[in-house]
Amino acid sequence: MHSHAYPQLRLDVDAVDHNIRVMGEWCRARDVVLAPHVKTTMSAPIVDRQLAAGAVGVTVATVDQAAVLLGWGHDRILIANQVVDSEGLARLRDWLNDKADRQIRFFVDSPEGVAAAQRIHGERDRRFEVLLDVGTPGGRTGVRTRADARRLAETIARAPGLALVGVAGYEGVAPNTRTEDTLAAVDDHCRRGRDVYTDVAAYFDTDAPIFSMGGSAFPDRVVEFLPTASDVPGTVRLLRSGCYVTHDHGTYARVSPIPGLRPALSVRAVVLSAPEPGVAVVGAGKRDLAYDADLPVLLGARCADGTEKSGVAGTVRALYDQHAVLADVTGLAVTDIVEFGLSHPCSVFDRWPAYYAVDADGDVSDLWRTDFHRTSITSVSRPVAG
Repeated sequence: MHSHAYPQLRLDVDAVDHNIRVMGEWCRARDVVLAPHVKTTMSAPIVDRQLAAGAVGVTVATVDQAAVLLGWGHDRILIANQVVDSEGLARLRDWLNDKADRQIRFFVDSPEGVAAAQRIHGERDRRFEVLLDVGTPGGRTGVRTRADARRLAETIARAPGLALVGVAGYEGVAPNTRTEDTLAAVDDHCRRGRDVYTDVAAYFDTDAPIFSMGGSAFPDRVVEFLPTASDVPGTVRLLRSGCYVTHDHGTYARVSPIPGLRPALSVRAVVLSAPEPGVAVVGAGKRDLAYDADLPVLLGARCADGTEKSGVAGTVRALYDQHAVLADVTGLAVTDIVEFGLSHPCSVFDRWPAYYAVDADGDVSDLWRTDFHRTSITSVSRPVAG
């Protein structure tokens, strides 16, 4: 397959397959299972590889993302988020009723969320299976105290149509750094989640209760605090890590403690202009390059005919919608093709409806697609002109 369209997102498939093997081995050695958070990629070929390698299901963040995964044929889905709107809950109810062995679970952290699910549930509907979400002060969702968690577990146990099947937390609200203070905060959250899990064990309505954490940036700390079957019989220790699958050239390269992961993503783009000495303007910008965690890094360059260049240097100084401005440039000229490494994979794929799968030699082997934007909207009512 030949392509000359720039800019282009490129995925090293060999690196992805390698990362999947590395993460699978890491999890098996620590007696944890993995339901990878596929919001990272929302790309069927990658998800298929993760499941084929032993993942027990998939994690998503929204009901629409769950719809995409159902459309791809995956029936074991964890929505690592609250679902409280009537439309979203009705869709979950209908999907569960459609297939007896389908498993779709979601988080709750409030009596109001429990009541919302109750209102949608009918006597003949399958039960909603939920995990109690444990949060951290100043963080995102989740109950803040053990006392609140116990009260909510009691509320869920009394709610017709709901079953408490586990406890979940998310340690990644801490900054993605491995400073002493950050690690202490991560440990505190993991410890609190485990304490809640044992506190509410009497309310679990399953033989295989789940304790779930995120596990992308701090999986080594997470596994230090996981409960075991001796704490609660039947315990399933589940991580939702997502970013390991492509790793990166920034955030996760700095903080991931899992040895051997390889960055699999890059963007190639063309030098459009060299308007000043030491400056190059490249035809890729905020529409193409993740920048929420770190700015892209220059990995290398080649001439327009594909010949690799040596002695190339430059630093991204500014990003505009369609341009990156590099400063301190050496070795670059107009028409050269540069390659950027990226940080935070979750902000990469959603910019690209399609991207190039490449082999170990960098040759394009296929065009793969993402699906972030399936919506539940089927029609729009328009007001009648008066």
